[in-house]
Amino acid sequence: MTFDSFGFDQRISAGIKQAGYTTPTPIQTKAMPDVLAGRDVLGLAQTGTGKTAAFALPILQRLLKAEAAPRGPVRVLVLAPTRELALQIHETFVELGRQTGIRNAAVFGGVGLQPQIKALRQATVCVACPGRLLDLLNQGQADLSRVDTLVLDEADRMLDMGFLPDMKKIMAKLPRERQNLLFSATMPQEIRGLSAELLRDPVVVQVANTAPASGISHALYPVPSHQKADFLEALLRATEHESVLVFTRTKHRAKSLAQRLTRQGFSATSLQGNLSQSRRQEALDGFRCGKYTVMVATDIAARGIDCARISHVVNYDLPDTAETYTHRIGRTGRAERTGEAMTLVTDEDLKDVRAIEHALRTTLERRTLEGFPYGQEKPAEAVRDARDRDDFGRKPQARGFGRGNGRGNGRGNGQGSGRSNGQGAKPQAKSHGGGKPAPAKAASGNGGSAGKPASGRIFMDEPSFRNERSGEGRGSGNRGRRPAGAGAR
Repeated sequence: MTFDSFGFDQRISAGIKQAGYTTPTPIQTKAMPDVLAGRDVLGLAQTGTGKTAAFALPILQRLLKAEAAPRGPVRVLVLAPTRELALQIHETFVELGRQTGIRNAAVFGGVGLQPQIKALRQATVCVACPGRLLDLLNQGQADLSRVDTLVLDEADRMLDMGFLPDMKKIMAKLPRERQNLLFSATMPQEIRGLSAELLRDPVVVQVANTAPASGISHALYPVPSHQKADFLEALLRATEHESVLVFTRTKHRAKSLAQRLTRQGFSATSLQGNLSQSRRQEALDGFRCGKYTVMVATDIAARGIDCARISHVVNYDLPDTAETYTHRIGRTGRAERTGEAMTLVTDEDLKDVRAIEHALRTTLERRTLEGFPYGQEKPAEAVRDARDRDDFGRKPQARGFGRGNGRGNGRGNGQGSGRSNGQGAKPQAKSHGGGKPAPAKAASGNGGSAGKPASGRIFMDEPSFRNERSGEGRGSGNRGRRPAGAGAR
């Protein structure tokens, strides 16, 4: 089947050719006929399957057929969870409808209100984040009384981000008679409830479940948790890559890891919620054009990243569900290209790894990186830094280390003989080798990927994985005494 099979207006066909589309994807083939027919549609498709065009093309066709005014009022409303995704959808409408004359507006937070208000007054298609759109509605700056098509994209993520109350307030402003399209990568109970409430006699289109996209190879790299940053640097140096997207669990870690990679000579940037819109856009544009070859991002911030240059996705922190894993790795292997997904795992991740493998119905290959000094104990200064700051860079509350007269001889948790309020044991740094890792050997069948298959246990039985602590503590001070051996609480 070709795009010509759908009978698009020649102005839309010109946009399709200009965008470089050749063959419809499965979600486009299945969804577009029903969207063109005006049916409500529930589309279940993972990231990178072409679902934006699956609703944008037929919506543009319906607007032309209805001879809708190209400059307002708003007839089509698309809601998206993040600024990046809203901007991506907006750009898709602009690109595909360039020769139609249909005006589009993107509405999201982090930028000035007035330009968006002006654009919205002249737009037929509005792509918006719920929070900013609700602000405009409350101020009387948005008119949705003529909307006849509503699209909820990435609906599962909007629910995860707590947008359901805002979405319902917005939908209450819309005409009752309208076409509703709901797209989601997953189908949790909340989505089932929302679809039952929103959609009328919907056509269900499903092209993928939690199975990873084809064309992507997968590998797990077991590594001690305190060596993850060093390992990531070694992995990036040992891997031939074009652009790499690295996922972390927190905003602070995304920022600090990108800064560390930059200091080590990588062209790296971060994408996380604390950035201003201008900084976020600069990071995205730089990543897309190749100015930055490594982007470190959180899951929410990465929604909407559409870059064909991404050759590798690295899970620096293990995702908590198979659906999130699928979302992440869907950023590579796009446009019929191959990609690689590499996940760093620690002993603490073993249970989650097995759950993901069970959901994916596959066993992910274990690899090691040749030349990397596995098991090298954390240097004393790194221990102190980890003790003094948590994952968000904050100094924690006092941990009960006492000061007093006497000497302690603590092991493990600081308990031992003597009368001391001194600090308990600190691990002493031991060098087990180091230096720059040797180039990695690619595993069979995965050209360009770093490492070799791991043998033996799923995870390496290194002493550092067991987090053993032993040594001597010494206390001094003049704040009195504590019971013998109570080096730390």
